[in-house]
Amino acid sequence: MDEKVRKQKKHQQKHSGPKAERKKQKKLGASEEEDERKRNPKAFAVQSAVRMAKTFHRAQDIKTKKHHIPVVDRTPLEPPPVVIVVVGPPKVGKSTLIRCLIKNFTRQKLGDICGPVTIVSGKKRRLTFIECTNDINTMIDLAKVADLVLMLIDASFGFEMETFEFLNICQVHGFPRIMGVLTHLDSFKNNNTLRKTKKKLKHRFWTEVYQGAKLFYLSGMVYGEYQTQEVKNLGRFICVMKFRPLVWQSSHPYVLVDRMEDLTDPENIRTNPKCDRTVSLYGYLRGAHLKNKSHIHIPGIGDFQVGSVNFLPDPCPLPDAQKKRALNEKERLLYAPMAGVGGLVYDKDAVYIDFPANHVNQHQEEVRPTTELVQSLIDTHATLDAKMAVSKVSLFSSSAILDPTDVNKQSREQEGIKEKHVWDPNIKRERRKVVFSKEDEEDDFSGSCDSEDSDQADEEDENDDDLGTYLRAECKETATGDVPPKKIQKLEKVQREVITEEPAFADSEDELENSEEDDEIWEAGYSGHSSEEELEKESVGEGSTAEKMKTQSEKESEEKEEHGALRWKDGLQQKAAEAFLRQQETVPNLRKLVYGSVVEAENSEEEEEELGGLFKVSLPQKSKKVQANALDCSHFTPDTSHNWDLEEMLNSIRDCFVTGKWEKGQDAAILLKQDEKLYGDFEDLETGIVHTSQAAEQDEAENDEENNELKDVQVKMDDEEVQKNKRLEKKRRLKEQFDTEYDDGDATYFDDLKEEMQKQAELNKAEFEDMHDDTRVQYEGFRPGMYIRVEISSLPCEFVTNFDPHYPIILGGLGSSEGNIGYLQMRLKKHRWYDRILKTRDPLIFSLGWRRFQTIPLYHIEDHNGRHRLLKYTPQHMHCGASIWGPITPQGSGFLALQSVGGTEANFRIAATGVILDLDKSVTIVKKLKLIGYPYKIFKNTCFVKGMFNTMLEVAKFEGASIRTVSGIRGQIKKALSTPLGAYRATFEDRLLMSDIVFLRSWYPVSIPQFYNPVTSLLLPPSQKDSWSGMRTLGQLKHDLGIHNNPNPDSLYKPIVRAKRHFNPLHIPKELQKALPFKSKPKQQQPKGKTPRDLQRPSVIREPHERKVAALLQALSTIHNYKKRKTHTVQHAKHKDYLQQKEKQEEAKQKRQRQARKKLYRVMGQQDQKKLRSSLKGGPKDN
Repeated sequence: MDEKVRKQKKHQQKHSGPKAERKKQKKLGASEEEDERKRNPKAFAVQSAVRMAKTFHRAQDIKTKKHHIPVVDRTPLEPPPVVIVVVGPPKVGKSTLIRCLIKNFTRQKLGDICGPVTIVSGKKRRLTFIECTNDINTMIDLAKVADLVLMLIDASFGFEMETFEFLNICQVHGFPRIMGVLTHLDSFKNNNTLRKTKKKLKHRFWTEVYQGAKLFYLSGMVYGEYQTQEVKNLGRFICVMKFRPLVWQSSHPYVLVDRMEDLTDPENIRTNPKCDRTVSLYGYLRGAHLKNKSHIHIPGIGDFQVGSVNFLPDPCPLPDAQKKRALNEKERLLYAPMAGVGGLVYDKDAVYIDFPANHVNQHQEEVRPTTELVQSLIDTHATLDAKMAVSKVSLFSSSAILDPTDVNKQSREQEGIKEKHVWDPNIKRERRKVVFSKEDEEDDFSGSCDSEDSDQADEEDENDDDLGTYLRAECKETATGDVPPKKIQKLEKVQREVITEEPAFADSEDELENSEEDDEIWEAGYSGHSSEEELEKESVGEGSTAEKMKTQSEKESEEKEEHGALRWKDGLQQKAAEAFLRQQETVPNLRKLVYGSVVEAENSEEEEEELGGLFKVSLPQKSKKVQANALDCSHFTPDTSHNWDLEEMLNSIRDCFVTGKWEKGQDAAILLKQDEKLYGDFEDLETGIVHTSQAAEQDEAENDEENNELKDVQVKMDDEEVQKNKRLEKKRRLKEQFDTEYDDGDATYFDDLKEEMQKQAELNKAEFEDMHDDTRVQYEGFRPGMYIRVEISSLPCEFVTNFDPHYPIILGGLGSSEGNIGYLQMRLKKHRWYDRILKTRDPLIFSLGWRRFQTIPLYHIEDHNGRHRLLKYTPQHMHCGASIWGPITPQGSGFLALQSVGGTEANFRIAATGVILDLDKSVTIVKKLKLIGYPYKIFKNTCFVKGMFNTMLEVAKFEGASIRTVSGIRGQIKKALSTPLGAYRATFEDRLLMSDIVFLRSWYPVSIPQFYNPVTSLLLPPSQKDSWSGMRTLGQLKHDLGIHNNPNPDSLYKPIVRAKRHFNPLHIPKELQKALPFKSKPKQQQPKGKTPRDLQRPSVIREPHERKVAALLQALSTIHNYKKRKTHTVQHAKHKDYLQQKEKQEEAKQKRQRQARKKLYRVMGQQDQKKLRSSLKGGPKDN
């Protein structure tokens, strides 16, 4: 017996059978449900038709709710940065959140948040963060330009009024995307309380925004910053968020300014510090296209016309389009000029370099003597002109003395020195002393203040290390190496081409060679992307320039001696091309002469260069004339780099000759054959012989052969199945073709509309896609996404002197008619959270369009007859009409109203909201007016009334008007009386008394006050920017001036004393008493006295015969009355029986009708139930 352990059999999988087939189908992906449906279809049938109908309806409702009106996508290829506004009450963590998000995206720390901060967050998206202060003006302005709002809420405290105020502002001015962020969650020690608070705040936030709005939780802070993972998650949501274009933003151009520069002449400021300023503002253009010389509105300042607009290189460009998952460190850009971050900033005529604080110290020590000299020049009482008029100068020791008349005017101007003074850090510190923190006054170079959220002293130290100051360096070409560069020239591509062109009329080849060397120097030394090290190398290397030029000229002379006479053969091709270019330059460029160039330099001081500060060297290639006659950018510049020894270059022109390979429609041999086919056969009309060409004979022979082959094929294809397959295939192809032409599948009207909008968007993008930017902006204006420089003149000097980067500057473009002021009709409703009702003619501050202004509204309501009746106060819970005098704004624009923008009130600040209805004075507002008169002569129903009017003309206007008395008697004015003046004759329904008062109810038209006062909050000093006050109400004036109202005596309440009146007794005529019924006849009559004896009538005594006749007549009348009464009784009994029979018949008839109606309704109900059941089952069933 073997003790070896037996091996168990391995499991052999079946390769055939039903189980194996099921496994194969499972591997192939066939679902089991399909097999079960086929095997047992009844099990998968509809169990409940009602439940299925409800499910279907709910799915359709959800699908339909997702539909929205499609809008044409007008976003450019490079969209502007997304504006993210961080809103919240003070000390909630706004600045800290912005710093953490910037650190998350750019790996850089930002000390102070001043103005907009632009960063690159991804390959196709840039973000602009801006902090919203607690000022209501700032909240209103930023709500109009925001794409995304991060609403910070202190969870430990709950919702504050600022949050709800900003939400209501957003609802009026177009609702942007809103995300809530809960902070201060680390103050909760109990998890249960934290969970309940989160749920409570989330549901309240959903109520205000929309169900399902995103709410982020920042659980706590680590070393003064929020947790990295939570900030990263918030950043991811921001990066992938989609935005729907808002109506107002997409139809108006606007710029969120991130840099401001004063271009006013310093001499004008010195002579008149209050003069208007010329300012250039920089920022990304958003919304619609902006045209040059268009009108704009700056909220907080007023309306202005754009002086000039230029587009500049993008200071924060998107990275190059290449497939990669993350950005390089070089591509993580941060641009915040108002916060002192941004590196190189390119302007139209200069480059601004950001130096750290230690560089600023060294620079200030070096230029201090120059600054003192400039300061002494500015402090002098006599001007330079007066000093130069009496001064004389000698250039050399042996030369004659020159008078001021011999010296050029421009040598007296020393603008360069004054420009250097403008950018001195000391002046910067003094100008922005209030903006930045008062604790840093001792530090001369700190340009930022701690934000409202910085609680720790460590952050202040970091801020000082990261600070930078913009210094303006002016680099110009000079012939000597003694003068340091003052200004780095920066021009656009087109202008750079114009400057580097060679002289149009060169006298020799040497000039051409010199101009080429100048071009190389330009490219090397004046490129826009020069670094600080390169600038230092240039300044150091200027001293050895002369030696280099000397050695270069020696080498060239040696080469000339070596080559000798063969030198002229070199570069013949290049010389010919240069000659062609010189000839083309002489042709004037008509487009530049007529329209000019967008990026053309406007500063005439750049055309000439100073040599040693005295002599001016004029370069011909920089003159305006040469620029106007320069090479047109639309002309084709011939490429001289063709190498004709290569085989490719020879093949490119091989077809241009006779021996080349021609196209089918141009080859001579092919064309001759075609002519022979067309015209080769002809018939001789005299002989009747038909002549055919050789080609036709060949074609006939070929056709015979093909026919024979086809017969053989048909013999072979006699099989029935093959023919049947052919027919089926043909039918299938025809059906597919028919389906593609006529069937749209599941496409709906909504899909067609979206497709149409998509086509329109592609068409818009393709229109100017291949055109150069310089030419394109002249046709369509400056497109959204460009970084532009807007120059505005005549700005108030307070804007520059009181400039504060914490308050946003917005340039809002105005439409063609939006610059006018007129009458506006609007629908208004007092906000339900505002605690006071609004009074007519009390001034209100409106936010309408881009503007914030104060005006006087009139409230009215429309009656049923179309009359607009003036209201003294707004209704409590109802809309009313309002008419104002203000700027013309498109119909349908929303607005909000405030009573005051100064300070922070404890209560809700938004007084009313509404919408614009009309833009004309078509509505006439009327006020009720009661005219009172007194009767002085009374007739039966006519009366003479006086005291209501003053002249006969006034009475004539109101002839036919209805009047009333206080007692309610109605009447009508008939005609004026000659005396007294203003009296008239009137008729009434009843006789009047002398004590009656007559009044006329009329309507008086009210005129709308023409008062428009724009809110100029940005012109106030920094400490008063949030306390602008305009026109005060009557109540505020009386309160401020301490005036008490003298009450009207008629308006005071007095005890009512009524004198007792005695009325005459009621007299009813006898005829009227007879006509009255018994119950209305007077009952209480006074007893009559005894009739006098002489008035009493004597009694009548009848004769015996008369008594017998009277007795007979009485007996006859009694019998007649008895018979008549008996007949009437019998007739009444008969009629009663008849009525009873009639009633029985009517009851039987009603019973039969009820039964028939019941039967009919039963049948109809059964039919309706059958129809309902058949419709729920899915198909109609015919009876």
